[in-house]
Amino acid sequence: MAKKVKSKRKCGILMPVFSLPSKYGIGSFSKEAYDFVDFLERTGQSYWQILPLGPTSYGDSPYQSFSTYAGNPYFVDFDDLLGKGFLTEKDLKTVDFGTNEEKIDYAKLFKTRFDVLNKAYVNSGLSLSSTKAPEPGFKKEYDAFTKENSWWLDDYALYMALKNRYDGLSWIEWPEDIRLRKKDALEKARKEYADKAGLYKFIQFMFMKQWFALKKYANDKNIDIIGDIPIYVAFDSADTWSHPELFKLDKKNRPTAVAGCPPDAFSATGQLWGNPLYKWDYHKKTGFKWWIQRIEQCYKLYDVIRIDHFRGFDEYYAIPFGDPTAENGKWEQGPGYDLFATVKKELGDLRIIAEDLGYLTPSVIKLVKKTGFPGMKILQFAFDTREESDYLPHNYIPNSIVYTGTHDNETTCGWYKDIPRSDRNFAKKYLGIKSSKNVTWEFIRACLMSVSDIAIIPMQDYLELGNEARINTPSTLGGNWVWRMKKDAITKELCEKMLEMAKIYGRAKACQK
Repeated sequence: MAKKVKSKRKCGILMPVFSLPSKYGIGSFSKEAYDFVDFLERTGQSYWQILPLGPTSYGDSPYQSFSTYAGNPYFVDFDDLLGKGFLTEKDLKTVDFGTNEEKIDYAKLFKTRFDVLNKAYVNSGLSLSSTKAPEPGFKKEYDAFTKENSWWLDDYALYMALKNRYDGLSWIEWPEDIRLRKKDALEKARKEYADKAGLYKFIQFMFMKQWFALKKYANDKNIDIIGDIPIYVAFDSADTWSHPELFKLDKKNRPTAVAGCPPDAFSATGQLWGNPLYKWDYHKKTGFKWWIQRIEQCYKLYDVIRIDHFRGFDEYYAIPFGDPTAENGKWEQGPGYDLFATVKKELGDLRIIAEDLGYLTPSVIKLVKKTGFPGMKILQFAFDTREESDYLPHNYIPNSIVYTGTHDNETTCGWYKDIPRSDRNFAKKYLGIKSSKNVTWEFIRACLMSVSDIAIIPMQDYLELGNEARINTPSTLGGNWVWRMKKDAITKELCEKMLEMAKIYGRAKACQK
């Protein structure tokens, strides 16, 4: 008798950690995160897709981080610190974390969060100002962590301590000796700011300890984590400050060109991201050592990684530094397949999702195909009546990941209300929509019934929320990355409906035999 082939068909939910409910103003690695994993298991899901976990900088975007390797201090669970005796109830009751359970107040978090974390640092016994010694087992574990991660942690911790010393200024505005990392200046700074840097090492230790506990909990329930890594790093980051040789910078370490996207139908002046560009010839000479290290670290944090702006590996858009818009940029050659051949050689076959959205040239399509990585299909992109679309489900291939929308899109409910009538009518005909009631579920159904191996649905779509729950509007500042799910949003009825639909289309874990 022939062996039954295990189905590849699976499904999951896109839900940022910061959007989880919590009593401390922002989602974290708290009990609510474990409850969310339980919810994923109950509804037959196999994946939890999150956004980048790094510490956010100005604008609160997880795609502009102070470090490629560090974790977001806002995600550290205070209840865990309470349980360890590093905080008291009194420490937390006097803090205003914001009162809106559906929106994050980043200004309040910035003003209050680090004071609380510093109290925990002092009470842990690790600070120079601590009045007691740390518990031996805790200290041993902490020392092992800092030693193992010193290759990135030392620079990140010092960078953050110096950033506070210089009132948040970008490192390019610091005094020249420390900006250019002169040996004497670095040694002096490491001694002078040892305790302040120690706070950031403590935060990273607690972050990683809590995250790996949560990840293990998910993995034990057969839930894999899909992590999201930006192709670029922020200019104002520990990465650029500590390794200027990796980027296109001048002798004063200022960028010669920066990243972005050219003008298109959505933006007349293009998108000016401002990230430093990689010096790809240098990376190639080193055997892509930094990229190997980066991706290897990602696979400690995640089970699958989605690489943002994948087309930048084929060709990237370079904008002259100082230009106010992206209009005068030009396309330059990226590393192409050489990078991924080296990654495969060094790290083996990895589960990678290529974010291949937007206008794709034949060479980009060829690169994605050669890597074998699944690309992305966005159902919201399918119903433009002006042209035939690759995003219509009948054009999908199994080796793909289908979404109703991503963190950069409107919610499906909001999008459906906003699109032109002709596009809405086309969607109705294509999907067989007879009534506007529960219309979001028809889009979810189309994703789940498609041939794509994996279907990922944003949590807001399962909750049938409008654009008040949108995560991000690209090329805008303010009002992004703030949505939080209400603590009572997930109901028994919702769970039953999700599980039933996952089962019908052969995606529920119970169906994987």
